[in-house]
Parts: sequence; structure tokens; C-alpha cells
Amino acid sequence: MYWFKNAMIYRLTKKLDWSEEALQQNLTQNAYHPCGQSDMSRFGWSTPLRGAELLHFSVGKQILLVAHKEEKIIPSHVVKRELDNRIDELEQKENRKLKKTEKQALKDDVVSVLLPRAFSKNQQTAIWINTETNLIYIDAASSKRAEDVLALLRKSLGSLPVVPLAFANEPALMMTNWIARNEMPQYLTALEEAELKAADDKGIIRCKNQPLDSEEILSHLEKGKFITKLALDWETHLSFVLNDDGTLKRLKFADNIREKNDDILKEDYAQRFDADFILMTGELTALTENLLDDLGGEKTRL
Repeated sequence: MYWFKNAMIYRLTKKLDWSEEALQQNLTQNAYHPCGQSDMSRFGWSTPLRGAELLHFSVGKQILLVAHKEEKIIPSHVVKRELDNRIDELEQKENRKLKKTEKQALKDDVVSVLLPRAFSKNQQTAIWINTETNLIYIDAASSKRAEDVLALLRKSLGSLPVVPLAFANEPALMMTNWIARNEMPQYLTALEEAELKAADDKGIIRCKNQPLDSEEILSHLEKGKFITKLALDWETHLSFVLNDDGTLKRLKFADNIREKNDDILKEDYAQRFDADFILMTGELTALTENLLDDLGGEKTRL
């Protein structure tokens, strides 16, 4: 099962058709296929459930997708070495310097020769669509990776009106107040890790394994620094780092949560996958609701 390690959350601004038949048809148009001999990369949808044919996994109003990106890896020094050899050989043979366009043509040929022997780097990104709350969660640590996946989904569906989930109260201000005033929300416990920044972004302080209620940390906050990253524990169910942009990084579900479905036999892979997906989405839905409450609700967009 794809236990999310990060959560970049987006709000669907319009309702879409998530019926299984329509979704499968749309995803199939951009299904993942392995790179051919002349392909540098491939990007498409692969099945979330091992051995299944469907390019989506659905339980109730929850949908799981997996975007699969394959890239051929050709070390630049290998290309340069082979290209330099070819350029030297041709320049000596013709007793002249090659033009820029000729060198580029040689480089393209070198790459095409090396491609069939190149190793592949595979990257899978899970997407969870909550059609009940109209939120999309992407297991990505960078906005670039998340935007690439959203672009693939938009291409597949034809339209995808989404915006990043934004809180009414700035997370940096709220996190700073939680620590400075010792007023943590009921559901959250601050762990001993944070990042502090000055308003001008010139000074950054990163602390780990250090009590955040120490005089040193509180002094920095009194002098105007803000907490921009804060490690938190939620209900002893999972830990994560809340960022000032509202994204959740380094999600780690507690063992007592991940082991809840251990009574299901390993041979029943599909049943365990189903149960774990329901469990994970339930936990993250509840966490999102708590964060919205603690951060003043969702920001109103004009």
C-alpha cells in the first residue's frame, strides 16, 4: 500500500465526473508504457494495485492513482567522452573545425547510440482524490513534482480546476504563537524540531533534538523570528512537519496504526491493500479537518 510520506493538498474548485468507467477511459489515454530504445523518458498512469488492470483504485468516495515516470540515465561524462572522441576524429579526418550544428548532430547521435544500454530511473507518485471533500492529496516533497502529476491528470481529464489548499490564518504566525505562548492545539504535540526565519529571510535557524520552550528558542521568537517548519505529533497516530506553505512533509504513521490490519493474511494482498487505504485516508482526512480548525478554516478566495 502507498502510505503517504508527504501531502501536498489541493482544492478542487469545481465538481468533476469521477465515475469509474469515465475515469478508466480517461486514464487509459495516458497509461504508462516502458521506454522504448529511442525514448529518453515516459510518464503515465500505472495500476495502484499489483496485478490489477484498472489504472485507479477506488473505495467509496476515495480514489487512488499512481503516476509512473521513467527516465533513462546517461552520465554526462560518458556522453562528453564519446562526443569528444568523435569530434577529434572527424576534425582530423576533414582537417577543419566542426560547426556548432555539426557538433550538436554528433551529440544527438551519441545519445541515440547510448540510449538502448542506459539504465532507467523509475519514480512513482501516489495521488489520493477525496471526492467527498473535493480535496486532492499528492505524495510529493516538491511543488515541481506535484505540478507535473497534476498536469498529467489535467491532460487525462481534459480539465482540472485546482488551487493549493490555503488556510485563513498564516501557518507561520500560528506555529510561532503556539510555541511562544505555550498554547498548542488540543490534537497536536510539538516535537523537538523546527526552523526559524527572520521576516527578511536573511537569518535561518534550524534546531533538532532541542526543546522548543527553551530560553534560546523563545528569545529568537521574541526578537521577531517566525517558525516556518515545525515537527508535530497528531494524536499519537502520526508525526509530520508542518510547513509555512501549509504542506505536510515527512509523514510517519505510528506502528500501532500501520499494524491495525495485521490480522489480514499476507496472502490476501488485495484485502489488505483495501483496508490500509481506508485506514490511511481516514487518518489524513481527520488530520486535515483538525488543521483547518486550528488554522482558522480555509482561506476565502476572491
